[in-house]
Amino acid sequence: MKITIIISVYKNIKALKLVLDSILNQSIKVDEIIVSEDGTSKEMNDFIATLNINNLIHLTQEDLGWRKNIALNNSIKKAGGEYLIFIDGDVVLHKRFVEGHLYCSKEKRVCAGKRVELGAGYTQKLHDEEITIDELSNSFIRKIISLHKDKVRHYEDGIYINPKGYLYNNIVQKKHINYLIGCNFSCYKKDIESINGFDEDYKHPAIGEDVDINWRFRADGTEVVSCRNIANVYHLWHKKGFGSTEGEINNKILKANFDINRFVCLNGLKKLKDGEKI
Repeated sequence: MKITIIISVYKNIKALKLVLDSILNQSIKVDEIIVSEDGTSKEMNDFIATLNINNLIHLTQEDLGWRKNIALNNSIKKAGGEYLIFIDGDVVLHKRFVEGHLYCSKEKRVCAGKRVELGAGYTQKLHDEEITIDELSNSFIRKIISLHKDKVRHYEDGIYINPKGYLYNNIVQKKHINYLIGCNFSCYKKDIESINGFDEDYKHPAIGEDVDINWRFRADGTEVVSCRNIANVYHLWHKKGFGSTEGEINNKILKANFDINRFVCLNGLKKLKDGEKI
């Protein structure tokens, strides 16, 4: 099975370097890496040009504000993989991240992971190469005190457990998961195509790239299963960039579609008319 990993990025080159390093260090290698840029930064293009990664594709679009869902749909169209893994350009991957997603995967299933949010101190240590992500993940339990002093959030989601062990198969995977997050989930390409991809009506961050697609997957009969603790990502600290007004706008779009059970979006991979089938 050919695997494509899609990385959503916007200008943060320093973080992307760490993310790409963690992808190249995976226990199972992906066939294709798509850097899905919501813009067309010269600095990003220059950085990509310095890389010697043969299976990397860099997609850009005009910078007209937040249009992540358009960038994601373009990446889905371009992807050569049968199986797609979606991450953001500010999450560094555990060495067995891809392995965890594949262990969980099957058709008509979304594998949904979580993220641990590192504090500013440990984020800087990773950037300065004072510690590697392997060193951090392997000593995560031992570093519990220093991580909490650094204001880590969702600490428990940084602890790795064996996917073949009792704990994952009998507790974690069977636990109901209410939502997925856009920076850590995977699915078969044909399953996201069946709901027409991401809804491009969303013009602001949050909701559109996770909450919306979560309910639409479920409404289409695709189960959402947890790959928590077997496909870990470590979110690099940065200031948050959106407010409550944008959330209200997004929630109106979500409610309008949810109320009429429109789980195949009209403005997605294909442009559909109301009532038209994909």
